[in-house]
Amino acid sequence: MSNAASNEGIMSRGMMAVIAAQFLSAFGDNALLFATLAVLKQQVYPDWSQPVLQMVFVATYIILAPFVGQIADSFAKGRVMMFANALKLLGALVICFGFNPFIGYSLVGVGAAAYSPAKYGILGEISGGETLVKANGLMESSTIAAILIGSVAGGVLADWNLLAALIACVLAYGLAVAANLLIPTLSAARPGQTWHPVQMSTTFFRACRVLWRDGETRFSLVGTSLFWGAGVTLRFLLVLWVPVALGITDNKTPTLLNAMVAIGIVVGAGAAAKLVTLKTVGRCMPAGVLIGVAVVCFSLQHTAAGAYGLLIAIGALGGFFVVPLNALLQMRGKESVGAGNAIAVQNLGENGAMLLMLGLYSLAIKLGSPPVATGVGFGALFALAIAVLWGWQLAQKRTRVAR
Repeated sequence: MSNAASNEGIMSRGMMAVIAAQFLSAFGDNALLFATLAVLKQQVYPDWSQPVLQMVFVATYIILAPFVGQIADSFAKGRVMMFANALKLLGALVICFGFNPFIGYSLVGVGAAAYSPAKYGILGEISGGETLVKANGLMESSTIAAILIGSVAGGVLADWNLLAALIACVLAYGLAVAANLLIPTLSAARPGQTWHPVQMSTTFFRACRVLWRDGETRFSLVGTSLFWGAGVTLRFLLVLWVPVALGITDNKTPTLLNAMVAIGIVVGAGAAAKLVTLKTVGRCMPAGVLIGVAVVCFSLQHTAAGAYGLLIAIGALGGFFVVPLNALLQMRGKESVGAGNAIAVQNLGENGAMLLMLGLYSLAIKLGSPPVATGVGFGALFALAIAVLWGWQLAQKRTRVAR
């Protein structure tokens, strides 16, 4: 099938196959994270090693960033997704069979790094124009539903039987590989490119310069990087915050709290699809500032009901904030450097932010910073960063109008 598939409707067979594969893959990612954290706890690793596990995962995105975008654009993206899920399956098997969890999780990271440009890049090939925001909303809703179910399944199964939790992850990745076979084979976006590592790196960093010099794509890159860096840090903060603030020490409660964020993001993504277009992306910025305010309020909570409600609100604000920024980058990136390269550049920014924030968080915990104080400081800094980004965007708009 050629790229004519982009003329199909939002609920086409190709889109449904992509969404199914994404759901299964994201389910495996999130269940595996909490199952692997339970492995670290069982093997008595120190608390500060928990974010290090995610840092190993994130580092693969950064190392592979110059190459994965070209891979996504040089082959049919559905097949790239299938290969990437097979790598995730291998990593899950490594952990399941009792080998070093950091090695297994790094293999999952390699698969995830290859998977991301293909899964987002394919949206621009099977949808287009204003439907791209709706396609992103559908993708994010599927992802968050997988986070919701996968996180809870990982925590609950790990409390019941750790091996069963790991086997569930293996099955999820296996089904994701099968689902990828149902994605129509689209033409490669940019076939025939060089595979020399130096030239690939040169092409990638040229794409970085193009996107960072463009005001709109730079705005999107900074916004999404801040959001996902904050999101992954909040996930690990919950693991240590729950015993201190709520007095609960099981594996299930942090996963349920993460699920509340997931529910909220589904709501926020749906609202963004209805209320925001590529021409009105600026509407998402107040939600970004309010995320930080809500994190501060959450950190000071000592009741389960208040924590659940605030995390739903944080998720809703996050979905409304990030979905339009993703759509903006995909559209502008497709027009300039190719969708795969654009998402690879985005992954470099997002994972660089994750690595930095996780490193600072791990250092704070190792130095003895209380989880509540860490959460308050984290939320305040995030709100300030988004407020600065918003002011920067408004200043750029005024400059363009003046010209």
